[in-house]
Amino acid sequence: MSFGVLLAVLGAALLHAGWNATIKTGVNKQATMLVFTIWQAAIGLMVLVWLPFPAPEVWPWLIASGFVHMFYQLFLAYAYEQGDLSRVYPISRGSAPMIVLVVSLFLLPDPINAMEYLGVCVLGLGILLMARGALTSGESRRLIPYALGAATATAAYTVIDGIGARIEGDALAYVAWLLMMAGLFYVPAVLALKGTQILRSSAATWRVGALAAAASLIAYSVAVWAMTVAPIALVAALRETSILFAVLIGWLIFGEKMNGQKALSAALIVGGVILTRL
Repeated sequence: MSFGVLLAVLGAALLHAGWNATIKTGVNKQATMLVFTIWQAAIGLMVLVWLPFPAPEVWPWLIASGFVHMFYQLFLAYAYEQGDLSRVYPISRGSAPMIVLVVSLFLLPDPINAMEYLGVCVLGLGILLMARGALTSGESRRLIPYALGAATATAAYTVIDGIGARIEGDALAYVAWLLMMAGLFYVPAVLALKGTQILRSSAATWRVGALAAAASLIAYSVAVWAMTVAPIALVAALRETSILFAVLIGWLIFGEKMNGQKALSAALIVGGVILTRL
């Protein structure tokens, strides 16, 4: 991997942590997530003009993924209402690959090697320490089930999208349609939960949501590009530095509490995820 590609992947990881940080900064997290979703769906719609209609066999996967993304977005916004970025992000981001690997043992034919088993153990230890820190530091305990809910949804749509994109054969077309489907599920759900007044968000919320959507799409595009010019496993592992970036943003910019246990937990989570990707 060249130095330029390395910097690009690290930049994408920073952007991923950054768009989560923008959701966290919103006064109303669900409102910011709603605007974020609307912007993403709009971008997806613009891309779809140039792409073919999905084959019939792809639609069940798109619908299933859109439905699961709804829960991911709801859980993630609720988690940020309850806890710090430096606590929620590592749990929600780090738990997902562990769940995928465990499910793979029973449902998928892909082989699991010794390094991945070790990664799961290190990941599990880091997540347990991070959750224990929330329980002993006076933070809201409700952040844990919400963060784990977001992680479970991430694991589910990761498996669904992996299969769906293979069937579609065009990753860009699949993702563009997925952005539309995610909006079709999430928007009615959040309106039912929060009421139509959530649509009357401030101009600042619309700007923050647009910024988050742009950061998310740029981060994903850079990651996909990097995987075309560098080893996929190495790119995937480097992307997980987003966990450290989120912890640093929470600590240095948001003024969130930092101690040795939280730092160790984040390091274990990053190390465990990297082990599962190498």
